[in-house]
Amino acid sequence: MKKTVILIAALSVYNFAFAQKKADTFTGEIMDKQCAQMGSHENMMKAEGAKNAKECTLACLKNGDTLVLFDSSAKKVYPIDSDKKVREYAGERVQINGDYDSDQNVLRVKSVAPAH
Repeated sequence: MKKTVILIAALSVYNFAFAQKKADTFTGEIMDKQCAQMGSHENMMKAEGAKNAKECTLACLKNGDTLVLFDSSAKKVYPIDSDKKVREYAGERVQINGDYDSDQNVLRVKSVAPAH
């Protein structure tokens, strides 16, 4: 009985700690998925007649693409849970505070700010 109580108490503490997990910080550029997978806006900027990364990203969005966070140092593309949360930062380098769900391959954004 004593072992059962200790086990239940330990599991409760573990579950509480897991539920209170602090969000992680991710840094990169808000891009459309297609450009992020290529690692650059270069090809699409020419095709879309865009003058900068923001114009390119927004043009690709109009063509049905989705927004992602592209971490160029790790060459990692993070699909974002909601375009609305990051759209104003299209083409910009940002820091996102959130949780990455590797099972669903999605970055759940809690907050976003320009990276310095």
